[in-house]
Amino acid sequence: MSGPATDLPVLVDALRTPIGTAGRSLARLTAPDLAAPLVAALAGRLDRCGIAPGDVRDVVLGNCTGPGGDVARVAALQAGLPVSVPGLTVDRQCGSGLAAIAVAAALVRGEPGVVLAGGVESASTAPWRSWPPEDGGGPVRYERAPFAPAALGDPDMGPAADLLARDRGVSREEQDRYAARSHARAVTTRRDGGFDDEILPVAGVTRDDRPRAGLTVERLARLRPAFRPGGTVTAGNACGVNDGSALVAVVDAGTHRRLGVPGLRVLATATAGVDPTRPGRGLVPATRLALDRAGVTLDEIDVVELNEAFAGQVLACCTELDLDPERVCPEGGALALGHPWGASGAVLAVRLFSQLVRRPGGRLGLAAIAVGGGQGVAMVVEACG
Repeated sequence: MSGPATDLPVLVDALRTPIGTAGRSLARLTAPDLAAPLVAALAGRLDRCGIAPGDVRDVVLGNCTGPGGDVARVAALQAGLPVSVPGLTVDRQCGSGLAAIAVAAALVRGEPGVVLAGGVESASTAPWRSWPPEDGGGPVRYERAPFAPAALGDPDMGPAADLLARDRGVSREEQDRYAARSHARAVTTRRDGGFDDEILPVAGVTRDDRPRAGLTVERLARLRPAFRPGGTVTAGNACGVNDGSALVAVVDAGTHRRLGVPGLRVLATATAGVDPTRPGRGLVPATRLALDRAGVTLDEIDVVELNEAFAGQVLACCTELDLDPERVCPEGGALALGHPWGASGAVLAVRLFSQLVRRPGGRLGLAAIAVGGGQGVAMVVEACG
């Protein structure tokens, strides 16, 4: 983003739901059911700071597999916001939540005020769809939307991650070690209360389903390859299928100065494209572009939050970025917490807010996520008073 840093948008609050494994703790909640409590909670906090719910400019939510329509508008109304507050639903597949925050940052630069932005996914309640019958046959289950034209190559993310790990020479042991570390870090963070202030309990659920204590490399090594004979991606070093929502409050610089609260200044956002047959690489050029726009280097970043869709994919990206994997997701990432597709990019932003604002641990943060079809979204933020 161009212009003086003091004129840039700021994230002034951030919350998420617990992340549930599909079919488990949050299985009965629809996408609006998950997002609406966050909208209501952040709007209530803003109200106490002098910004009335009716002054919210927009609600922007990422969503991939919901019932269609405008999930953001439904969630805003379900949360009790005035009918005058509009809603916009964004679909950039797994990058939708972070893309929604980028949209919000652009909106408040053009129209000062506050936008609530993030993402939501309810894999448990995603509608079952079918392709129309052909030649007298029965309906065929619609498994997913195309990420790219079939002629270019449109692999599922799992097999593509397996091939990316092979291309980059990432071993099975390295992937299992990384996955075990992600779980260990998340378990430690949860034990120490590091997630408490960012989680808004919903439907009586107060903590994430997925983090597993005692998950060792030896236990992970017993799992079979998930996608191809001799492959290295398994159910243990890949993310789960999950339900959850995450939301931030984005304001323009003038509103931030008036509120006088700490936050995360959005120094830059970026979206980039790569070969759709290796979609997991997408976060690499997006990260480079966001860093360049922010005028900082990767070495200057204090907290790095990459979406851990697959350990092999993250490690391959680290190799390409010359990034030490030890720096990634210092409190555990999606391998442990889960990957609620449309929300995951926003979860990264919430995690940065906790680590840089709620309990200050540095100045600069990076969030980045890869997207099916060969895309990536990234954001660079700076803690500010």
